Amino acid sequence: MGMVQMTEISEKAKYAIKNGTIKIRVKRSGMFQQLSFNVHKVSVGDIAYLELFTERVVDSSEISRVAEELGMPIAAANGKAMPKGKTASDFQEIEV
Repeated sequence: MGMVQMTEISEKAKYAIKNGTIKIRVKRSGMFQQLSFNVHKVSVGDIAYLELFTERVVDSSEISRVAEELGMPIAAANGKAMPKGKTASDFQEIEV
């Protein structure tokens, strides 16, 4: 059986997965705020993966920045982002 290359995620993302939540500093409406992001398991077709989610509205550029910084999918009330060049299947091996 071939070895599956696991997507590299940041230490902050590993902390969030281990603890189920993390506070991340994001810019909202021109001001920096600390928002809580919770770990959610998402299913898309036959692929299940983890993402960090907040119920707050966050600028799309900030969602993308956090996804890049943490190396994992990020979702907010108004949208989602994956790290550049990654798809849901890149994150299906990551477990809580």
